[in-house]
Amino acid sequence: MNSDEYVREQAIASGSSFYYAFLFLPPERREAITAFYAFCRAVDDVVDEVTDPGVAATKLAWWETEVGRTFAGAPTHPVTRALAPRTATFGIEQDQLLAVIEGCRMDLQQTRYLDFQGLQRYCHLVAGVVGEVSARIFGQSDPGTTEYAHRLGLAFQLTNIIRDVGEDAMRGRIYLPMNELQQFDVKAHEILNRQYSDRFTALMRFQAERAHRLYDEALALLPPADRRSQKPGLMMANIYRTLLREIERHDFQVLHQRVSLTPLRKFWLAWKVQALGRL
Repeated sequence: MNSDEYVREQAIASGSSFYYAFLFLPPERREAITAFYAFCRAVDDVVDEVTDPGVAATKLAWWETEVGRTFAGAPTHPVTRALAPRTATFGIEQDQLLAVIEGCRMDLQQTRYLDFQGLQRYCHLVAGVVGEVSARIFGQSDPGTTEYAHRLGLAFQLTNIIRDVGEDAMRGRIYLPMNELQQFDVKAHEILNRQYSDRFTALMRFQAERAHRLYDEALALLPPADRRSQKPGLMMANIYRTLLREIERHDFQVLHQRVSLTPLRKFWLAWKVQALGRL
């Protein structure tokens, strides 16, 4: 199996919403975004799947070294071997990959965020930078598209946080800002013990409304010149926002389950943007 086949299998196995948007790209862009996605997935899995924080920190340090080797022309991992030939073509920078690693390292260093401002920094590293790189791969031509990508990445990450409250609690993590828990009188132990309440529902509705605002702001920021090239991002927005509405429809029952969309529905939502050009 060569490196391109390896990253393709990783993307398919993940079942991620991103995969369905990649399907509609030309081959060279599809291969680049698949390799980049595989890199992000591999780094994220370090903190999600390695139970010993010391081992996880060592693995992240290895990935930092591997990024250096990649930009020096000597990658050793199948993911970076697939990514290396595309970095110059699509303007992928070393600092961007290191930022993603730094964001994942934050998961080893803190499990709570005092306020939304603190959470935003984390979201920028693990999602905003990912959006920035993705926009370049998709074919960005207008500098203004970067701000759109940052805003959309934040909306995606907040949607993930809303969806994964229960799973994150099982790992001892609460991404919902602590001052907002206090605002709605929700105790951390209630989330960790997966206890529902009207207060919790109100807190989650507040989070969802913020995410919806960010989707609206992101779409308004997308320059008309790049609307066609950024269709994959719009496909993902359609999928993620539909997921958010599904969570709302289930009245935020996210502490004991992971609300998801079927693969067929994800494909339909992506195809609709490709075919009709709208969300």
